[in-house]
Amino acid sequence: MLSVRDLSYRIEGRPLFEGANVTVNGGENVGLIGRNGSGKSTLLKLIAGELQPDGGAVQVPTNSQIGYIRQEAPAGDKTLLETVLAADTERARLLAEAETAEDPNRIAEVHMRLSDIDAHSAEARAARILSGLGFSDAAQQRACKEFSGGWRMRVALAALLFSEPDVLLLDEPTNHLDLEATMWLEGYLRDWSGTMLLVSHDRRLLNKCVDKIAHLQAGTVTTYQGGYDRFEETRREQLRRQQHMHEEREKERARIQRFVDRFRAKAGRASQAQSRIKMLERMQPIGEVQEDKAVRFDFPQPDELPPPLIALDHVDVGYDPKNPVLSALNQRIDQDDRIALLGANGNGKTTFARLLAGRLQPLKGKMTTPGKLRIGYFSQDQADELDLGHTPVQHMAEVMPSANKTQVRAHLGRFGFTQEKADVAVGNLSGGEKARLLFALMTRHAPHLLILDEPTNHLDIEARQALIEALNEFAGAVVLITHDPHLIELVVDRLWIVADGKAKQFDGDLEAYRQQLLEQRRAERAAAKRQQDAEKGKADPGAGKPAKDDGLSKKERRKQAAEAREQTKQLRNEAKTLEREIERLNEKQREIEAKLADPKVYNGPTADLQELQVAHGKVKDQLARAEDRWLELQEQLEAAS
Repeated sequence: MLSVRDLSYRIEGRPLFEGANVTVNGGENVGLIGRNGSGKSTLLKLIAGELQPDGGAVQVPTNSQIGYIRQEAPAGDKTLLETVLAADTERARLLAEAETAEDPNRIAEVHMRLSDIDAHSAEARAARILSGLGFSDAAQQRACKEFSGGWRMRVALAALLFSEPDVLLLDEPTNHLDLEATMWLEGYLRDWSGTMLLVSHDRRLLNKCVDKIAHLQAGTVTTYQGGYDRFEETRREQLRRQQHMHEEREKERARIQRFVDRFRAKAGRASQAQSRIKMLERMQPIGEVQEDKAVRFDFPQPDELPPPLIALDHVDVGYDPKNPVLSALNQRIDQDDRIALLGANGNGKTTFARLLAGRLQPLKGKMTTPGKLRIGYFSQDQADELDLGHTPVQHMAEVMPSANKTQVRAHLGRFGFTQEKADVAVGNLSGGEKARLLFALMTRHAPHLLILDEPTNHLDIEARQALIEALNEFAGAVVLITHDPHLIELVVDRLWIVADGKAKQFDGDLEAYRQQLLEQRRAERAAAKRQQDAEKGKADPGAGKPAKDDGLSKKERRKQAAEAREQTKQLRNEAKTLEREIERLNEKQREIEAKLADPKVYNGPTADLQELQVAHGKVKDQLARAEDRWLELQEQLEAAS
């Protein structure tokens, strides 16, 4: 059990935690959430021993291995695969000892321990993790120093997962991932059997991969059972009840105060008035709900232009005329379009976005746009171009030279900048505040098209929700590159796949795309297995003979086939049982959701509502596990066929 007790920690004299408590039982997966600056990353560092608390204690089980990614990305001449394998320090030590040990007994012990930790499959496991995070077989053999910082952070994540620590600490693990790698990581963490603390603003990840939520607010930590959606429901109901109790208490205090004011001076009622004064003194106030100020996004609405906003006719784009990144692009974008660009990092999504934004010109073909088209382009790289000594007001004034101070501040106010915050140097702004400043800068001229390349990396959940609402109210076109599936599901209505040097529309939703990725990975694993079998066949010519040349009679071959069917019978039976269970759980979920949709339930007993919410969370968890197990069985059956 991991325990944080009465924790206090201050930064430059400002209390970040005051008497915070949280307990994580062995094998629990906990999501740490809270507004930017609430102390999520600091809490992980305190647990990892990177920082020391000012008071209280962090207790970790004795001899437990804590896995935590440091800020330094791996580099050097080691290949990616070698870097990940080296993360298992026990395996590396035992392999080195096996080469030098001379005592037969010790050699036997070493090899027995290597067998116990499944060392023979380590390379395959490391390769699977790297592959899931987007590294091809060829890339895995390249040196770490050849990759950018973002890609090397993926290697650090792969090494951390491969080491299989007892306590896994993850701080925004999807920030350096594309959507495809995020989907893979979701599946991997969902099956994580150790203890995990996950800091994330990804709602889907927090719904699929954690058992409970630890909410950091005002220096304390409050835990809630279930994933993020259940936390949100429970907290909303708690706040509603607290506000109701506060209002009722204030009414009661006002009623007693009126009695006191009326009868205090009357001799016949003075003692009663005095009694009520003491009653008032004993009444503990119930605090009014004080929610954090909501983050605001408000994109200026553009005027309407004749369609299309952009038309591409056999366009090639890239950085080398002889070797374009994308070719034969034939797309159009209209003002009511909501498009997400999907595809693994390195396939050309950002190149495509730069083309649409006018940052790159076509190498070939024709790109047509209206003369009055205005485009707003957001990229995290633009944060590096901000002057750290300038304030948001100064930045906005530079790009709005004809606007007065009131207009400049009004535009910043659209993105949550108060008068005080607008006068803070950019170097002292948080990552989320810098992102909001970039939104303000890119929309100063009311663009017809917003192109957003990973806009949510530094936004907390509330800010992401504000962005979703603002995009849905925006009257122009939107092109998104994001690893946040929740953002795609609630904003986008068209998916374009950028892969193999092309960009094509995907006929389906995000869930269909997720299933396609799963099928592709299964096919890749099957192809790799066939390749391994073929290589074994070359080493052993007899291994590759067709069945008709194996010297068996038809009767013996039928017997073998029957035995094979018998071996998969259990898998097939379990799959059928799961199909019935999935159908039952779906029906149960629909029944509970119908009850939760009835307004009467929110006016009835609180216990009944909580019971429904708990049941809803349990059914969702059971359904997710059943579906995951069914997919695993299908893979096993395909491999056996």
